[in-house]
Amino acid sequence: MPKILVLVPFPMAADQLALRQAQSKAVPLEPGTTLHYRPVKAAPRTYVSQQDYVLADLSLFEAGLSAQADGFDAVIIDTVSDSGVNALRSMLDIPVVGPGRAMFLNALMLGDRFSILAMWKHWSGLYKKTLTELGLMERLASVRSIDIVPDNRNLLGGKEEDVFPKLLEAGKRAIEEDGADVLLLGSTTMHQAHGYLAERLPVPVINPGPLSYKMAETAIALRLSHSRAGYPKPMVEKSAMVRAMMDGAAAAERGRPVEKLS
Repeated sequence: MPKILVLVPFPMAADQLALRQAQSKAVPLEPGTTLHYRPVKAAPRTYVSQQDYVLADLSLFEAGLSAQADGFDAVIIDTVSDSGVNALRSMLDIPVVGPGRAMFLNALMLGDRFSILAMWKHWSGLYKKTLTELGLMERLASVRSIDIVPDNRNLLGGKEEDVFPKLLEAGKRAIEEDGADVLLLGSTTMHQAHGYLAERLPVPVINPGPLSYKMAETAIALRLSHSRAGYPKPMVEKSAMVRAMMDGAAAAERGRPVEKLS
């Protein structure tokens, strides 16, 4: 029975974690598949700069280091930034799935060019980073942002009447003006908008979190994992150092209020 670890990119209270776990309701999983959600110990406030990218890589890397030893069959990163994916692949033999890569590559099985619907213009760098790594920038029709400051802990709750119509309008413009034939949600934190958009837009709308769950199930079923030629193991493994760094970061952040974004 597949046991999958989902790494949540921010420290979370139980009610906030439940909003992330709700993604699993959007997709039927195989009988016996279980998803286990694990938040990181500490994290950047948001992902908009190179500093944030480095801290995100480190926090998710540390959170997933023990996954194989803990008996998991696959790891999923619950952010389209795919932070920590490459580093974890160098350490683990089980599949490590990033929803960013998953949605970009699957979009090309459904159409020729895709657009990303984003909450915030500051997220554009994350998409370009992964698309450049994959060599897919020419397939990006546009990034359409509604430029609303995201809430990466409480998601879209209470903002549906404002956010959903704006995302719908952005999706229509991406299709009609930018030539997109597939639309992608720009964050797993936007998963609550998927049903609303999919019912009202004439092209496929990819929800990256649930897609990554099925990709992990498929990899497990087919006994596939990443290539050791592409992701070699380190000559000198430094797990203890990484854990000590994150324990120190968690201690430094403990009790501090979450900073406001503007």
